[in-house]
Amino acid sequence: MKPFSRNIFLAAILFMAACKSEDKPDRPNILLLMSDNQSWNHVGVYGDDVVKTPNIDKIAAEGVRFTNAYCNSPSCTPARAAMLTGQDIWRIEEGANLWGILPTQFPIFTDLLEKAGYRVGFDGKGWGPGSYEANGRTRNPGGDKYANFADFIKNSKKGEPWSYWFNSLHPHRPYVVGSGEKAGIDLSKITVPKYLPDTKDVRIDIADYYAAIQTFDDEVGIIMQQLKETGELDNTIVIVVADNGWQMPRGLANLYDFGTRVPLIISWPKNFKTNAVTDELMTLADFAPTFLSIANAEIPKQMTGFNILPIVQKDAPKHQERDFVVLARERHAFVRQQGLGYPGRAIRTKDFLYIKNYEASRWPAGDPPLYGDVDPYMLNYPGPAKFYILKHKDEPAVKPMYDLAFAKRPAEELFDVANDPDQLHNIANDPKFAKVKKDLSDKMVAYLKKTNDPRETGGKIIWDSTDYFSEIDKTPKPSKEAIKEFGLDTMYNYLK
Repeated sequence: MKPFSRNIFLAAILFMAACKSEDKPDRPNILLLMSDNQSWNHVGVYGDDVVKTPNIDKIAAEGVRFTNAYCNSPSCTPARAAMLTGQDIWRIEEGANLWGILPTQFPIFTDLLEKAGYRVGFDGKGWGPGSYEANGRTRNPGGDKYANFADFIKNSKKGEPWSYWFNSLHPHRPYVVGSGEKAGIDLSKITVPKYLPDTKDVRIDIADYYAAIQTFDDEVGIIMQQLKETGELDNTIVIVVADNGWQMPRGLANLYDFGTRVPLIISWPKNFKTNAVTDELMTLADFAPTFLSIANAEIPKQMTGFNILPIVQKDAPKHQERDFVVLARERHAFVRQQGLGYPGRAIRTKDFLYIKNYEASRWPAGDPPLYGDVDPYMLNYPGPAKFYILKHKDEPAVKPMYDLAFAKRPAEELFDVANDPDQLHNIANDPKFAKVKKDLSDKMVAYLKKTNDPRETGGKIIWDSTDYFSEIDKTPKPSKEAIKEFGLDTMYNYLK
């Protein structure tokens, strides 16, 4: 080859390489900032004027805020398992229960990102609570564990994409009673939802929860500053989300919005919409296929989650919106005799919520008198809202709220969420909504059968008998204060 021809050839190679580099920029980092037990509406940018979340609000101004985001199950372990596997919880066997395992045959996005060249780390809870060792895992499904984000990021190699999952302890109970007022939260300005009594005790409980959210917001601010100092901010997708709803009666462990609906903000100003709001329906299981798509990695066919990039990308082509999402619960805490759960499935559209309770004869909040699916679950630490309702449950003003949170429920529940946002009125037997109920039930059952839910296909039901890796929960000991307040025994046994 003549020198002139060789130069032209080399120039062409360099030009093509440059074009390829421009067409396929470096894969972005993924920073997942997760709070523990926080409902969607308790963030400043979501319209709450009392709780102060300036750092989260700033991320929302630079990203997309979701108003219809849901966890796949209102319980920590299965919600996180669904997020990791990209699958509905009935498809992941023991992974559907709290304090269980996450079977190794189900691919998880952290492992797949690692195989695709990402460095993967987490701190705090990650997947759990449960035992990853019990089925042969060598590490938490969240990835390699670090003390904090600063320790993770200082060991990053230039040009190596990474994924980090920050797990806050907040606003998970227990709270220091009065910590909200001490933090300057004005009790008089709190809006109490109609399914809770509007009393000082309840306002104190909510204020303490708000103070814990503000601590989470402070943590977000520290991590975002650390990220900025690395120079990696512009090439990092930031996600702010909760694993499930708040720990109040009718919240956590319930298929109502207060247990399943979570805040979600996704920000990458370079490529995603900014200061945008969407009411499109999505679930945490959508993270796995979305993250894998971002990493140019193959998405396993068994994942039932959706790639949500078309919702957040700038100038994305039009796409088909979801009509509904299906949510589920099996056993939350070990709070019924012989470890029985309270299985349910729910279909949520933008206007309605339909719930099917498969074992309506059981106590939905756990066996009395502890009602352990409502925190404080063993009554061994303070919980002013729960304590107040139980103490005043026979009073006319409180009994309806006690019934909503603790009493047995019918096999079917239907709520006109657009007109009944606090989901107080079950209209499942209202003839005016018979067609709505049938349509939702048919859609939900069809989806459950398509995705092989044994609750509808007649398959083997394992969730009442799978291992529960917290022995203390099986023989709960209420606190001295609760024993005195409610005339309780000193020990209970759910193994009988």
